[in-house]
Amino acid sequence: MQAIIPYINFNGNGAEALAFYATALNGKTVHSQTFGESGMPIAEDAKDRIMHALFEADKLQFMISDCQPGKEVSSGTQVHLSLNFDNLELINTTFTNLADGGKVTMELQDTFWGARFGMLEDKFGVNWMFNFDYPKENN
Repeated sequence: MQAIIPYINFNGNGAEALAFYATALNGKTVHSQTFGESGMPIAEDAKDRIMHALFEADKLQFMISDCQPGKEVSSGTQVHLSLNFDNLELINTTFTNLADGGKVTMELQDTFWGARFGMLEDKFGVNWMFNFDYPKENN
């Protein structure tokens, strides 16, 4: 494992939150992609919602996302701890270990963005995200 990165979910106001944090924490959005830019099917009124963004301020780093239409987050459920792996075997083992007694909310799977990704809530109610970026082929 590399590091734990907080992942904060919002109810459609992710872009507003990023602008606020940029000022409040003297930082910047390093990367941001909307649901509309992803190419995945999404309701017209949700295309401008943030699908994934990375924020940095000095050594502080966190990620954010707006939830999809029909889903909402509330205090206590809006933060996930995101584990980023550099070893495929370790992500599989760790996912299985933390899922024991908990609830898998997204099976560990290969994604359209070139990663193995999954999510779960452990038996203590802590929300976890798992990510392994497959090596990019040099062309």
